[in-house]
Amino acid sequence: MMEHDLRAPAGATKRRKRKGRGDSSGQGSTAGRGNKGQKSRSGKGVRPGFEGGQLPQIKGLPTKRGFTNIFKKQYQLVKIGELNIFPPDTEVSPEMLLEMGMLDNLKDPVKVLGNGDIEVPLKIRAHKFTRSSRDKIETAGGSAEAI
Repeated sequence: MMEHDLRAPAGATKRRKRKGRGDSSGQGSTAGRGNKGQKSRSGKGVRPGFEGGQLPQIKGLPTKRGFTNIFKKQYQLVKIGELNIFPPDTEVSPEMLLEMGMLDNLKDPVKVLGNGDIEVPLKIRAHKFTRSSRDKIETAGGSAEAI
């Protein structure tokens, strides 16, 4: 068998429609483009989102401003008033907070906020502390250790 003898199997190829070659061809007259208008002419049609000159829907939507910083660190927040449940002189770590249900996971860093008051001295280990929370912990006789 030679290269020039190769043929596609029967039914594998289909003849293209010859549009606009007379009414008896079935694709004559308007050649499947409908009647008149910009989309029936040759060349590029209308742009995406074009609504016939009416103000496009996209123009009526509010514009998005700014951007989302993909490198922003998301902290899990713990209020200092919530730590009063621990007995005095306990070492409070993120693992212990997770057990108590105060944290969702250990992937995100923990930040202790100064909301509320603390009456018991605790040794608290977290990734970050606000200045007010650190002051309240040390006033109560505890210590704040950054991990």
